[in-house]
Amino acid sequence: MTSALRSSRPGGGIGLHNAVMAADHRNTNPLPALWRDLAPLLPENPAPAPWTGPRWWWAGALDVEGLALGSLQALATALAAGTGRDIALTSRGAAASFASYSHLRVDGRAVGGFAPLSGFRRTIDGWVRLHANYPHHERALLTALRVATVDAVDAALLRMTAMEVEDRVTAHGGVAAAVRPPEEWAGSPAGKGLPGEPWIRVGTAPAPAPPRSVPAALRGGSGGILDGLRVLDLTRVIAGPSGSRILGALGADVLRIDPPGMPELEEQYLDTGFSKRSAVADLTDPAAYRRFRGLLEAADVVLLGYRGGSLARFGLDPDALRADYPGLGVVSFDAWGNAGPWAARRGFDSIVQAASGIAAIYGSGEGGSWRPGALPVQALDYATGLGAAAAAVALMGARNRGISGSAHLSLARTALELMRLPAPPSGTERSELEPELRTWPSVYGELTFAPPPLQVDGRQLEHSRPPQPYGSSALVWE
Repeated sequence: MTSALRSSRPGGGIGLHNAVMAADHRNTNPLPALWRDLAPLLPENPAPAPWTGPRWWWAGALDVEGLALGSLQALATALAAGTGRDIALTSRGAAASFASYSHLRVDGRAVGGFAPLSGFRRTIDGWVRLHANYPHHERALLTALRVATVDAVDAALLRMTAMEVEDRVTAHGGVAAAVRPPEEWAGSPAGKGLPGEPWIRVGTAPAPAPPRSVPAALRGGSGGILDGLRVLDLTRVIAGPSGSRILGALGADVLRIDPPGMPELEEQYLDTGFSKRSAVADLTDPAAYRRFRGLLEAADVVLLGYRGGSLARFGLDPDALRADYPGLGVVSFDAWGNAGPWAARRGFDSIVQAASGIAAIYGSGEGGSWRPGALPVQALDYATGLGAAAAAVALMGARNRGISGSAHLSLARTALELMRLPAPPSGTERSELEPELRTWPSVYGELTFAPPPLQVDGRQLEHSRPPQPYGSSALVWE
């Protein structure tokens, strides 16, 4: 289908890096050096990848642009350091990729947003954020509140405090968070341990002998930049799938595996399903589990995006995987960090924003009319996904130098990184960076979407294929 790919703007399509450089002068405002967390895996003194375009455009209370550009630069720097290729990024590409869900169209129709029960709700003493996009989370929420219908939820919440809602819904397997100010989160048991963590926590060890072979592209070959790299994607929702999406666009064979009975939301799958394959496997079935283990034997990287401990019963926690497959790059991430009291708790970008204080920072109004707010994009998800992709690339580059390792991130730690950045200059005005969108036919209809946010060797990176039918792939490598 490559020949059917087209730009949705006249004169668009695959643009030259030099043309972009001529149109957007090189920006001298510094970016957060998020790539430095990968230093143990990178060659000594790598040059950060160049970028062009405006430094700010969303114009909010926090430097969301810095988080977007910095996380994308981390991936670009790891790619350039590992391959010697020319990797660059632009503000326009970063803005479009962090808003990719809002740009997605299916046969010209915009995709849906949050479910009716997902969002901010008043309680007797403040506000709570609910997440009920998935049917099983909606059922858990209704059970926790002891109501039978969606219409009865608001009345039930107004009889409870925000903390009571958070505790009760969480105990029933649902997802909710009280809206806290930043200082309350920082002093909480769950928030106290985060400042001691880097954004990307890297662990290294000598690579096994003989070392697992490294894809030719990561040895400086001339093919696709990640051709030959095999990535097993055990992630859901946005963060992990968006990270594996760009690895697939770079040439990796990405195989996403989901459990049966809990299908991904279709429109969410479409946003993140480009340049990869999709399979469904019941790991409680011995035959499927054996095939899955066969995939691990030949994999280069595994991305783990389930909440802490949920995969341990299958021997798929990071420590077990590193012991069983010493040459495997293991990149894990979760909502709240894997060492604190909330390690096993469910969480999403919007929920982390509420609990960490971001929703309070973006609140508006006075007195009784005050209500919490949200970031302009789901930046915690997309930045964490880029961080995971950057760690995967850095791990593979390090393997070529005899270093093996793993990496861990969390949405909560990404939130802290964002809140630590200096605020945008006062008086910064919001501006629109018009995206260069693409249109492609698929089995789901004609898709309009944002391309991957990188330029490789002076040309815009493009996706290799549209989303394949969900669960259509066999448990084999291509």
